[in-house]
Parts: sequence; structure tokens; C-alpha cells
Amino acid sequence: MIADRLQERVLRLDVALQACAARLAAHSDDQALHDLRVVLRRLRSLLRPLRGLPGIDPLELAAAAMGRLSTPLRDDEVLLRELQAAALDELVGTRRERLEAGRDGLLASAEWRQLCNTLVVWPSLWRQAGRDGALRGLRRRIGKGQARQARRLGEALRDPAHDRHRLRLLIKRVRYGAEAYPDLVDLSEDGAKRLKRAQAALGDWHDRLQWLARAERETDLEPLTVRWREELEASARRADRVLTTLARDFA
Repeated sequence: MIADRLQERVLRLDVALQACAARLAAHSDDQALHDLRVVLRRLRSLLRPLRGLPGIDPLELAAAAMGRLSTPLRDDEVLLRELQAAALDELVGTRRERLEAGRDGLLASAEWRQLCNTLVVWPSLWRQAGRDGALRGLRRRIGKGQARQARRLGEALRDPAHDRHRLRLLIKRVRYGAEAYPDLVDLSEDGAKRLKRAQAALGDWHDRLQWLARAERETDLEPLTVRWREELEASARRADRVLTTLARDFA
């Protein structure tokens, strides 16, 4: 039964989330925050088509709040790797200290406690909803939700004045929705690869845009701005080429 499989998947994601949190608390590796955000993204992709059903909205809101809280920290991680790759160790020190403090603060936050508490009570709410008959028609509901996301992406890709920020968000939703419900989404293997390439290209563009904005506030980054501007333009052109190809999948 699809409701039982959904509950099992949420429980598995809860276990994965706690494992990432333990790694983050132990400062054991630099991938813990990234992996925690991936689990949050998978959880939200699983929940998005189920909005309005018992217990779903509070859990999705809690996951979204953690995603927002962790985004600046992930931006800091990506910038630090860029600085290290450029052998600018003198720019890393204090930023790394702030990042470590931020990681610790993430697990001490009200948002993290709320997410953990919501995950504890969610299974009983879901089971009760099933007993009450509130979970009928899940397959149809999920299929319609995913089709709606694909339609929105297709419309955005065909817009000559497309917004790269919005396209990045829509691509993420379609891609991770397809990963969450592979048996309910009509997406070829090649189409999935093109979504991944488009997301990566837009991610490169977005990173440079973020770094240039930070350089306006953090003047010690100024020596990197010429290269970042060049890379911004190159990544924008590359993203547009990939998006042109991707548009054929969502015509």
C-alpha cells in the first residue's frame, strides 16, 4: 500500500537526518551539512504533493525552516572551498571559525528541535489518517502534483525572458520529485540527466552571483571579483545552452 511505503520512507529519512546531525555535532567531516540538506530536500520532495493531508503541512514547514536556516551555512562552505582552491588561506581562518560556530548553532536551534519533535509525532498522525480514510487516491494526487510541476517548468523554459533563479527552483522540484516518486513520474533516464546538468550549470552561475554580492560587503574578496565576473558570464551562457536542450523534454 502506498501509504505504508510513504511512512517507511519518511522514517528512513528521519534516521538519515539523525545520522547527519551526529556527524555535524562531532565535526567528523565537511560533508555532513551538505548531506543533511540533501535529506531535507528529499523529505520535502516526498511531502510536497501531499500538502493538506493530516500531519503533512507541519512536517513540511519544519523541514523548510531547517532548509532556510542552513542555507547561509552551506553558502559559507562553498565559498570556503573556493578560497581554499585559490590558495587564499589568509581569507579562510575567521570564516571557518564562524562556520563551525554556525554548524553548532544549527543543532541547538528551535528549528531543529521542532523538526525532530514533528518527526516523532508524524507516524501516528499518518496511521490515524489511513484508518479514517483520508489517504484514498494518493497515487492520483501525487501524479497530478508532479505533472503540475513539470508543466510549470515547461512554461518557464519557453519564456524568452526566463528568470534563472525561478528556473533553478523549478528544476530542483521536478528533479527531486522524480527521484521521490520514480514510478509515478514520466521522466526518461536521459531527461533526468539533463535536469541534473541544468541544475549544476545554474548552480555555478548562482554561486558566482552570490560571491560577487558578498564581495561588495566583504572587501577582502575584491581580488577575486574579476575572475568571478568572467566565470559568471561563462556560466550564464553555458546554463542557457543546457536550458535550450532541456526545453525539448518539457515541450
